[in-house]
Amino acid sequence: QVELVESGGGLVQSGGSLRLSCAASYIISSVYNIHNAGWYRQAPGKERELVASISSAGTTTYGGSLKGRFTISRDNAKKTVYLQMNSLKPEDTAVYYCELTRGSFTFWGQGTQVTVAP
Repeated sequence: QVELVESGGGLVQSGGSLRLSCAASYIISSVYNIHNAGWYRQAPGKERELVASISSAGTTTYGGSLKGRFTISRDNAKKTVYLQMNSLKPEDTAVYYCELTRGSFTFWGQGTQVTVAP
């Protein structure tokens, strides 16, 4: 079973930055490389929403108006996907989850809390 472990969350002041990482285990590199990856977030009382995704070819997609503040990237050699978050706002407070997917196969991490103080 593929395991995804997120890290890098925490408490930051408004306007600050965080970099989230999501490392995959129990998957060989050649298989990891053909999966699409993404970051989602879920705030209390709200549905999970797409933050950003990156395809196996490196094509990126961003949810809402996050492009420009958030940047998704991946390092296939490390089997890791990153989310650089700049100019953070209190409304960015949520649990952030990473996803690895291909076809009907989808794997989720356990989530990492991001809290942005006013």
